[in-house]
Amino acid sequence: MLIINTLLPIFFLILIGYFFKHIKFPDESFWKHLDKFNYFVLFPALLLYKLSTADIKNIVSFDFIFVAIISLLIISLLLMLINKKAKFKDDSYTSIFQGAIRFNTYVFIALIDALLSDESFVLAMLLITFIIPFINILCISTFSLYVAKNKVTIYSFLKSIFRNPLILACLFGGLFNFFGFTFPIVIQNSLSILSSAALPLGLLSVGVGLHLKGIKETKIEMIVSVFAKLLLLPLLVYVIGNFAGLKNDTLILLVLFATIPTAPSGYALARELGGDLKLISSIISIQTVISIFTISIVMWVLNIS
Repeated sequence: MLIINTLLPIFFLILIGYFFKHIKFPDESFWKHLDKFNYFVLFPALLLYKLSTADIKNIVSFDFIFVAIISLLIISLLLMLINKKAKFKDDSYTSIFQGAIRFNTYVFIALIDALLSDESFVLAMLLITFIIPFINILCISTFSLYVAKNKVTIYSFLKSIFRNPLILACLFGGLFNFFGFTFPIVIQNSLSILSSAALPLGLLSVGVGLHLKGIKETKIEMIVSVFAKLLLLPLLVYVIGNFAGLKNDTLILLVLFATIPTAPSGYALARELGGDLKLISSIISIQTVISIFTISIVMWVLNIS
C-alpha cells in the first residue's frame, strides 16, 4: 500500500506533464521557461531552505558518499569493458554512459521527501552536493575520450560546476547551518513558500520532456544503459553499502538513489558535446517509464513501510 500511496503520485504528476505536452497546453515555450525557472529559482530555494534549517548534528560520517562514488566508478569501468567487446559507435556510447550514471534530481528528492526521515532528506542533499560534480567529471571525461573533437578545459568544467544552482544552494544552505546563521523570518517564510512549488512543477516538467515514440526503436545500446542504471547500479550500491556497514536508513537512501531514472540534463550535454541525441532521448524516456516498476521492486525487497 505504501508503494501505491507514495510512488504512484510522483509518476502520476509526470504523466500529467506528458498529457499537457500531448494536448499542447500550455504551449511549448511555457514549459521551457518554467523548466528554467524551476531549475534556477524554485528548486534551489527548496534545497537552501531545507538544508539551512535542518538538524545536521547527528551526521557524523560521509561514508555513504564514498559508497556512491565507488559504485559509479565500478559501473563506469564495466561499461568501458562492455564497449570494448560490443564496439558501440562513439557518440552512442556517450549516451549509454550518461544514461547509466546520471539521476533525475526531481524524482530523487520527491521520493526521499515522501518516504524517509528529515535526517535522510539532509543526507540526500549532501549526496547531491558531492555527486553531481563527480558525475559531471565522469560524463565530460567520457566525451573527451570518445568524441575527440570536443575537448573540455578544466576552466570550463569548474565554471559549469560553480554555476550550477543546485550545488550552490546546497553549499550555501550547508554553510548557513554549519555556522549557526539563520535567515530573517520573512526570507525564511518566502523560501518555504517557493519550496512548496518546486517538486510538483519539476515532476510535471519531467513528463513534458518525455519522448515515448522513441521507445519503439529498442536497441541493444538502450538495453545496456537501462540494465546498468536500474538493475546493476542498485545491486552494486546495496552490496558495497552493506560491506561498508551503512546503517539501514542510509543504505535505503543510497539504493533508492541508484534506482532513480537518468536525468534530462543528459540530453543538453549530448547536444553540446556531440552525443547521440535520439538515443539519449529514448534512454531518458524508457528509464522513466520502467523505473516505476524497478523502484517498486526495490521498495518491496527492502521492506520499506
